[in-house]
Amino acid sequence: MPYLLRVELPDVPGSLGRLAGAIGEAGGDIEAIEIVEKSHSGFAVDDVLLETAPGSMPDSIVSACNALDGVRVIWISRYAAGGNLFLDLEAVEDLTEVPDEALSRLVDVLPHTFRVDWAMRIHRVNGLIAGSESAPADLPFVDIDRACRLEVEGDPDDETLYAGARIDGNEIVVIGRRGGPEFLDSELARLGHLVSLAASIARP
Repeated sequence: MPYLLRVELPDVPGSLGRLAGAIGEAGGDIEAIEIVEKSHSGFAVDDVLLETAPGSMPDSIVSACNALDGVRVIWISRYAAGGNLFLDLEAVEDLTEVPDEALSRLVDVLPHTFRVDWAMRIHRVNGLIAGSESAPADLPFVDIDRACRLEVEGDPDDETLYAGARIDGNEIVVIGRRGGPEFLDSELARLGHLVSLAASIARP
């Protein structure tokens, strides 16, 4: 069973090796690791894609990681996408294959790139323009100047976290992540960059 683990660990030599050892001893097999963020306080946040051996429980992996000095598991969840992590450069490559369709492709690549449940484009007047699988049927347009975390008024699903970015004055992109983790500042910066890039690619 594939799982995605987000973990904070000291940004010092040997930390990643100790983490990998702990995951292996608890029955996890690491498929890929991506650095999500590095802080000035000497810590890094990594996403670890792993497979569990038969009979192994994710709770055992979490406990093994948390037992390491300075390591904190932020979040773990099943990762239905499987395979390798979809890196930003791969997303850019996808968007540039057919420039006229870059904005349409955006909602398809964002869920994999940011490990979120869905993505959608919303127009100020026309509402939902496009949405990935499992995206809500409708969300309100919000005026935003830059990529940011969003609060959705009246949303009955209080477990979903939202982030959005501006395409232009009349259109935004919103992504949703159920149950966490919180969107990091670095993720917001990446989201803003990819959305701006898609808009530039699609511009004739």
